[in-house]
Amino acid sequence: MTMQTAAHSEIEAPEPREVPQVPESIKKAAPLPVLLLRAMRPRQWTKNVLLFAGLLFALKFTDPTAIWQAVAGFALFCLFSSAVYIINDLRDRERDALNPRTRNRPIASGALKPVVAVGFVAVVLPATFVLSWLLNPWFAFVGAIYMAKDLGYSFGLKHVVILDVFLIAAGFTLRAVAGALAIGAPISLLLGENATSHRRVLGDYSPALVEEMLAVVTASTVMSYGLYTFTAENLPRPLRENHLMMLTIPFVLYGIFRYLYLVYQKDVGSSPEEVLLKDKPLLLCVVLWALTSAALLYFFSPLSGLYTAK
Repeated sequence: MTMQTAAHSEIEAPEPREVPQVPESIKKAAPLPVLLLRAMRPRQWTKNVLLFAGLLFALKFTDPTAIWQAVAGFALFCLFSSAVYIINDLRDRERDALNPRTRNRPIASGALKPVVAVGFVAVVLPATFVLSWLLNPWFAFVGAIYMAKDLGYSFGLKHVVILDVFLIAAGFTLRAVAGALAIGAPISLLLGENATSHRRVLGDYSPALVEEMLAVVTASTVMSYGLYTFTAENLPRPLRENHLMMLTIPFVLYGIFRYLYLVYQKDVGSSPEEVLLKDKPLLLCVVLWALTSAALLYFFSPLSGLYTAK
């Protein structure tokens, strides 16, 4: 009897079932503004800091008008890029919901309804173009090119070998150009990371090919920046003569080598914006480069009062 009861209990005992994981964004319902901010991916905005380069190298970092123009340009470019992220998340929401890395995004998790996201983009994007036009019509034109590039990338061009890399690089060049246009600064002729998602095209890049491409890009970057430090026409004349701007080259070298070290030895290169924010040596390198560049540019320019243009 006991054996029958035990057997019966074994038959009746329900099999343990795996409890589906509820996305973090649904466990605690966040207010709508917070969900929209998350969908805009503010961590990615660190890439737009490049817009401030024009402020530094055009020697306008003490000009209040140029400063607010640069800040306005930065904010507008953040809205441009965020609109693309939201459109991309709307398109890929079903696939993102199955990916452990992306399923907690507001749209993929269902916390932010697609109709709300579409409405947000429909309001913000036209307003961004209008404000960009008021800042500088050419800035708005570059913003339109950036949007077209990113939308083309998201809707298929990211699967085209080599072209995807060029499009990513073009994004950084467009940021630098936009930063110069925002403050009315000249654009250097030497203006020249991050294929991170699981894309089919990545299978076409063998480790050997990637290493060769990185070697070429690294050498080209260092050479281009080195040439800039003593040939750029927008540098103060004393810096073009004494070449002291080359003192900033070691920071560029260290930054590149540090990032390559993190990619190859620590396997943390899939999210460059997080690397920049979390890796203290790399962040310190960027800060020291900016401070050294600003000090040299200011000291050898008419702004310091120690040098008078002839």
